[in-house]
Amino acid sequence: MDTRRLLRTGGVAFATAALLLSGCSGPSDPDPRRDPGVSESSLQPSDDRAAGSPPPLEALPEEIPANLRPYYEQKLTWRDCGVPGFQCGTLRVPLDYDAPDRDEDLELAVTRKRASGPGERLGTLHVNPGGPGGSAVDYVQLAAGVGYPAPVRARYDIVGMDPRGVARSEPVECLSDREMDAYTQTDVTPDDEGEIGKLTAAYERFAEGCEKRAGRLLGHVSTVEAARDLDVLREVLGDDKLTYIGASYGTYLGATYAGLFPSRVGRLVLDGAMDPSLSAEQLNRDQTAGFNTAFTAFAEDCTERDDCPLGTGSVKDAGRRLGDFLERLDSRPADTGEARELTESLATVGVLNAMYTEYYWPKLRSALTAAMDGDGAELLSLADDYYERDADGSYGNIMYANAAVNCLDLPAPFDGPAEAKRAVADFRKHSPVFGRNFAWSALNCTYWQHPPTGEPHRIEAEGAAPILVVGTTRDPATPYKWAEGLAGQLSSATLLTYDGDGHTAYVRGSDCVDSAINAYLLRGKVPEAGTRCS
Repeated sequence: MDTRRLLRTGGVAFATAALLLSGCSGPSDPDPRRDPGVSESSLQPSDDRAAGSPPPLEALPEEIPANLRPYYEQKLTWRDCGVPGFQCGTLRVPLDYDAPDRDEDLELAVTRKRASGPGERLGTLHVNPGGPGGSAVDYVQLAAGVGYPAPVRARYDIVGMDPRGVARSEPVECLSDREMDAYTQTDVTPDDEGEIGKLTAAYERFAEGCEKRAGRLLGHVSTVEAARDLDVLREVLGDDKLTYIGASYGTYLGATYAGLFPSRVGRLVLDGAMDPSLSAEQLNRDQTAGFNTAFTAFAEDCTERDDCPLGTGSVKDAGRRLGDFLERLDSRPADTGEARELTESLATVGVLNAMYTEYYWPKLRSALTAAMDGDGAELLSLADDYYERDADGSYGNIMYANAAVNCLDLPAPFDGPAEAKRAVADFRKHSPVFGRNFAWSALNCTYWQHPPTGEPHRIEAEGAAPILVVGTTRDPATPYKWAEGLAGQLSSATLLTYDGDGHTAYVRGSDCVDSAINAYLLRGKVPEAGTRCS
């Protein structure tokens, strides 16, 4: 298991309707107002908010229905799972909560690290690293269970459950490894009608592959259903309330839980928050601006170094150099020393992967230097890291699960390629370098074969215990205004602001952030309103 995925767990690729949204990475990116390539519109409240408020998510009845009680009353059997200090188990949940059928039950993978002491055990701390599609089991075993602050691990059992359709929990599959290789090399910045046709055909084949391999499961991998699974696990583990840390997309899962089960909310930390009131198009547009902000940070750092492959001029010049390089790859891919070449699409994914954390910046400088000199192997490695492609050519299921959840949770951003083409100019205002890529990437759910079950909505969670929302001011993947939006909707939320760079804030080097979250988890102490950390 490659721990790099859990330190980053997230990124962007044309294979998804929106960016992968996952937590735990490292810092950096400056104020977008200093970047002449960013339009002022990207800094204003999202269009969806201005257009009117969507309906709230309605809570489910507090009483557990009789036909669901067997699930809530099941006994979880823990076993050794080959990782020292951790136990594993399997939770049974219905495929369809509206029509449970024991013959169609799903089996979800769960792992646990018992509270180590000293001190009185406080219960279970559930974690989700985001995605959608990130493995909570891997995250607990390789990160949270060994890397969360010692006082937290001493008092809580740390538990992770792979959501339905993810990793070890009835994973969604869509393509063979060879087909996925071809898919990731598809040109996602089409220059003419022929290339548009090839791109839409790739999206259609992807959707058809998911339907063929996953079938009925594809209609039941929504975030609402994953939140209901989380409530079953809470009850089975013997907790009256849910205590939870969700990063990035994990905030959407946690907030959804709060909306459905407000009376069962314990202590919820929502770090790198998503705003559920936004449409898929607005989410994509906001993230386009967010990654432009991250690139600005990288370019400012890079151009101050003598070995910067993007030169030592302005940030705008660095953006032009990167754009020119990517455009050259469109017609002349770089050699990598293997059968696959470094195409424009793969190179773009490699660059965007490094935007999640400044710890990848030295690697990106080296990769760009080599690629501009004709050797694309390092940049291809960054793309493979994002796609969870192993050295043997096999892929994890994160890209498949990501598309399956996103395409079910919200209506597609565009009805067809004509709408995507018209949106390119607006997306390029938000990011001159990446705008075209993001606009065309938003087209994949258009061809999904299961209709969406969700719509944009507010989550108010009236009656919930205090909830802590955490936002990073220059977060590329979950822009700070999303944290403001979610905190403004939740009736009991407090917003903790990290004035910094990178994706998410907890356990990323800020003593102020970590102390505030630890105090909330251990003592229920909510930070004062307006608290800002650096």
